[in-house]
Amino acid sequence: MTVVPPGGMLGILGGGQLGRMAAMAAARLGYRVHVFTPEADAPAADVAARATVADFADTDALDAFAAAVDAVTLEWENVPVAAIERLAGRVPVRPGAGVLAVTQDRIAEKAFAGRLGLGTAPWRGAATAAEAAAAVAELGTPCILKTTRLGYDGRGQARVRTGDDMAAAWARIGAPDRAIVEGVVDCACEVSVVLARGIDGAVAAYPAVENRHRDQILSETRAPADVPPATAAAADGAARALAEALGVVGILAVEFFVTRDGGVLVNEMAPRPHNSGHWTLDACPASQFEQQVRSACGLPLGDPTPFAGAVMRNLLGHDADRWADHLADPGARLHLYGKREARPGRKMGHVTHLLPLPPVGG
Repeated sequence: MTVVPPGGMLGILGGGQLGRMAAMAAARLGYRVHVFTPEADAPAADVAARATVADFADTDALDAFAAAVDAVTLEWENVPVAAIERLAGRVPVRPGAGVLAVTQDRIAEKAFAGRLGLGTAPWRGAATAAEAAAAVAELGTPCILKTTRLGYDGRGQARVRTGDDMAAAWARIGAPDRAIVEGVVDCACEVSVVLARGIDGAVAAYPAVENRHRDQILSETRAPADVPPATAAAADGAARALAEALGVVGILAVEFFVTRDGGVLVNEMAPRPHNSGHWTLDACPASQFEQQVRSACGLPLGDPTPFAGAVMRNLLGHDADRWADHLADPGARLHLYGKREARPGRKMGHVTHLLPLPPVGG
């Protein structure tokens, strides 16, 4: 097991706000950060010691990056597996290529959860619009047609209702080589569990939180989730089982649908810090970003136990223009990501309000 002591250089693949917050956590623990990003105007690069701006397919840039860092983590789960494999031959990469091979593909993800005996929404794979139409006929409407890769915040998705033109829906998601059709679940709410897993297999999990969306983008997270203890325990157990089976070293976030009877169905996984874990920056001894640094560098994990409840709200687009109002609110904890341009739906920052923790078992 490779341990990188404080003072080392941690490489981060991806230059967005997640990398920015991870770099800030790394600095607090005495690490320097080298960001590898395809984007010249990357928020993480503003707070990093070094930045390489290059495509993930640039093998020369990857080799130079590997030679300059002591360990590598990521803030974006869609880094090409080939890039992870090349780096892993030269420097520890946490999480590894095997984790990404599953979590980058919605079909592989659903099948993996099923092999562990975990429930999901009903689904079928489809390689053509005709196959998707057959899947809809089998599952019933409404359904969601999704690309298997790269879709997030509602991108690459189309809701299918009775009588809809499947060829048009297929075109709307970009006419992919392969897609997945998912049955719509009548759920009570959506929750997620964010956990960290160290190089020694130790796990530190944050409590399940409830997520609320606006225009298919996460708008608000409430921690802890107001669900029965058995539901929270089921989500925690499923997330731990997935992390163990995947062999994750790093962060794993798992989103769940909560059924009307209190059961949980695995929706999606992300092997990196998650928007629904941002509240941990202000309400936990060790945030999800500190845990990412600790696990990537081979350190013991920190304490995830919240000392307060929290409501975290995303600042989307021009919501961030109200920064002065949030600064004037003594109960608000404002986090801005340093992005130059506000666009509709773009995550510009978040604001967290702390709350008393509910009574145990309440």
